[in-house]
Amino acid sequence: MAERRFDVTSLGEMLVRLSVPTGQRLETAQRLDVYPAGAEANVVSLLARLGHRTCWNGALPLNPLGRLAANALRQAGVDMTGVLWSEIGRMGTYYVEFGAPPRGIQVTYDRANSCITQLGPDDIDWGSLLDTRLIHLTGITPALSRSCREIISDVLLRARGRGVPVSFDVNYRQKLWTATEARATLLPFLQQSEIVFCSARDAENVFGCSGSMQEVAQGLLDQCAARFVVVTFGERGAMLWDGMGWQHEAAVPTQILDRLGAGDALAAGILNGWLKGDIAAGLRSGVILAALALSQFGDMVITNESELLALTQGSSTLLR
Repeated sequence: MAERRFDVTSLGEMLVRLSVPTGQRLETAQRLDVYPAGAEANVVSLLARLGHRTCWNGALPLNPLGRLAANALRQAGVDMTGVLWSEIGRMGTYYVEFGAPPRGIQVTYDRANSCITQLGPDDIDWGSLLDTRLIHLTGITPALSRSCREIISDVLLRARGRGVPVSFDVNYRQKLWTATEARATLLPFLQQSEIVFCSARDAENVFGCSGSMQEVAQGLLDQCAARFVVVTFGERGAMLWDGMGWQHEAAVPTQILDRLGAGDALAAGILNGWLKGDIAAGLRSGVILAALALSQFGDMVITNESELLALTQGSSTLLR
């Protein structure tokens, strides 16, 4: 088989994140920190920084906000062949307030009618999306619109026809759809995926998995029957089904500056291991990259292969 053009491709929505400085409220804010974001883009940008050939597919508005998002991907080394530049859509945004206990993080979305919701299957650059070793998708995209749901269904169908495995992160967003709707739509997608990622909270709320860590993880595995399954448990770490048994990796202690993007970083770490033929090593990389995400501002993790290697080998005290 000829070598694929990319190691990982993805398709999804990018947004602009506007964060209120810690301790302030959005309704009285005088300054906002601006970061490009998007679950799929977070994963492929981090993989690109780790030396992999990646491509992001989606739509961006032909305006400064779209160029802001594109610049972040280019800076990370992500190929932009699959981007459709739109003159009619808009850039989705979301606003974040970082609250100390008893308040948690408050997120306000403004993403209706964003560019990707205007796309249909005929708008996708299938050549770039399918010319890859792996396609990474999330459950956010099919929640955005009916046409997005059709696109993701088509991606899985075409990927199977081309022999391209799919990685799927549940990433349930209750502000986009109900748990019942999500389960009905996502379960068939998970059953067609090679690698499945899911948080313990989503496993319980969407798929009804409850009990101990082992029981939650096994309950999800029984429903999706993927070759590899990853269930994350926050401060308790993550569990990986590697086809033979469950492996657990504890979370890496870190100073938390920004909680957003940690799950995407963990997924990128595990995919980094999968691409190198050692998904178990990817689990360790994943929890380290998740810790890095928590210790940096913004959704996209800034690191490199050398730093990850040093942290994996324990030769750095950055996370201690």
